[in-house]
Amino acid sequence: MSLSKVKHIVLVLSGKGGVGKSSVTTQLALSLSLAGHSVGVLDVDLTGPSIPRMFAIEDAKVTQAPGGWLPITVHEADQAAGFGSLRVMSLGFLLPRRGDAVVWRGPKKTAMVRQFLSDVFWDELDYLLIDTPPGTSDEHISLAETLLQKARPDQLAGAVVVTTPQAVATADVRKELNFCAKTGIRVLGVVENMCGFVCPNCSECTNIFMSGGGEVMANDFGVRFLGRVPIDPQFLVLIETGKRPRYPEGTAVNGQDMSTPVQESNGAQDTKDAALLVHKYPDCSLAPIFKSITADVISEVQITGR
Repeated sequence: MSLSKVKHIVLVLSGKGGVGKSSVTTQLALSLSLAGHSVGVLDVDLTGPSIPRMFAIEDAKVTQAPGGWLPITVHEADQAAGFGSLRVMSLGFLLPRRGDAVVWRGPKKTAMVRQFLSDVFWDELDYLLIDTPPGTSDEHISLAETLLQKARPDQLAGAVVVTTPQAVATADVRKELNFCAKTGIRVLGVVENMCGFVCPNCSECTNIFMSGGGEVMANDFGVRFLGRVPIDPQFLVLIETGKRPRYPEGTAVNGQDMSTPVQESNGAQDTKDAALLVHKYPDCSLAPIFKSITADVISEVQITGR
């Protein structure tokens, strides 16, 4: 397998669509890179590959190598700055146009997942994050079977499960936790996404979708609750436009002041910042939250490897 140089494989799962798995995967990858780890992201959501857009590399072209593909480089490691390399592979890079539909039956999806696991030439990686489609479909079964059969015993670290707070979401995500139990995949923890809304015009963070559903679910299954993540429009601005996040005075998220100094905010919102995404992301209100979540994930991975 092309995963021979990967130390730890972490799946990002959810039984529900639209809960933000790709945004969680993106921010986990950035946070791991900022912590000095070399990171890869494999996007196996074949009918809705979002990862190229999340990293603003939709126009990148995959290089064909003898027997497989070379992943796309988001950024190289910078020892002086203290961050690790980040590389990505997705079906989105192989489609002629962004809007092209992938109309495949189960067997072809299964074959594509297996090909991604065997034919992408990853360099030395500390972590490979696998962004999955919603549900417990053919892709999940193929992914689980292939990894459990061919990955080293210490290589498949486990899964981060993503939900939103509402009962309609947790009801489906519970099925994903049951899927992990049946397939023998360890759950590293649960992330409660879209818990709160960071207003771009005032200093309030409001729980528009309630709060606590993910934590209750984690406690019911006896797995670690990794944390709550609010909706932050400035993260969307960062991903879609490349502009550095800016917040009004008094903005506090999870008790941390995220206010942008006045001298930096005047006129800066209208200017695209040419810096790397990994340089701009720490200015986002979600960065400190994912720094904590990432530390907990690393802790759980280390427990798995013992």
